Amino acid sequence: MRLDTLGIDASVSVLFPPEFLAEQLSASPVDIVIVDEPEGIAADADSPQEALTACDAIVTFEHREAFLDLDWIHSIQAGIDRFPEDTLKDAGVALTNSTGIHGDAIGETVAGYLLAFSRRLHTHIGNQERREWGQPEWDEAWTIAGESACVVGLGSLGRGVVDRLSALGLAVDGVRRTPVPEPGVDCVHTPAELESAVSDARFVVLTVPLTEETEGMIDRGVLDAMRDDAYLINVARGGVVDQSALVDALERDAIAGAALDVFEDEPLPESSPLWEMDEVIVTPHCAAFTHRYGENVGAIVRENVRRAHDGETLTNRVL
Repeated sequence: MRLDTLGIDASVSVLFPPEFLAEQLSASPVDIVIVDEPEGIAADADSPQEALTACDAIVTFEHREAFLDLDWIHSIQAGIDRFPEDTLKDAGVALTNSTGIHGDAIGETVAGYLLAFSRRLHTHIGNQERREWGQPEWDEAWTIAGESACVVGLGSLGRGVVDRLSALGLAVDGVRRTPVPEPGVDCVHTPAELESAVSDARFVVLTVPLTEETEGMIDRGVLDAMRDDAYLINVARGGVVDQSALVDALERDAIAGAALDVFEDEPLPESSPLWEMDEVIVTPHCAAFTHRYGENVGAIVRENVRRAHDGETLTNRVL
């Protein structure tokens, strides 16, 4: 792989300033340029010639058609559903992702959702905004110690969730394609057993990537299989859940509530009934946000620059 110039696409600003990542990569043995879209001109260019066409690789949040002329694309997210896999394969473009850096942030966010529901914190915050003093009913608040959770997806995101929930005293089951044992997980189910796996859980936590196999996997059948006092937690991708089926389940009290960081359409439309549901927590696809995000991405990219120069296989390579 030829690697003389590495671009940083301006789309990474969704998560951190591109200039911050450029600083993290400044000691790498390649030229670093920040590429603005749509012109493709380097934001820190000394001349108009320093454009995307001068790059051999790109670090990006979004996919652009022009990237097909590069040798390597690095996604700053773990999910790669933004990238056309078949097209990249045909073009011979290597694709790497940022899996492995999100477990702590995702795990803590999920723990926060669970504690908000059980300790009724979301209700108190709403009351504060209205300047209302309203204590919960005697049997309304509860503790999560001794409760059960089912984590659907036991990759690096799921691992971060399992560690936090186990530490908080929950019994954890899991779901993944191969039912091999996982530390901290009492029972590992396959996707074919999904309805059975979620049936006993107070919390069902989704941490799977969006693929053909996982798209719409949380459908009406799965939601109906859940306990009526159960909560759905989605920090995966919006497409993993049939959102209309979820809204229906919430409206008819088939489940107790949901914490949703991702949605079929983002931003979540103002017309969505999810905004106004008392037992729904909506966050704007930020469960993985942390001030160290750019630093963590930089560590992966630096290692892959070294590997490319040494002729080694790229880490976190998915294509």
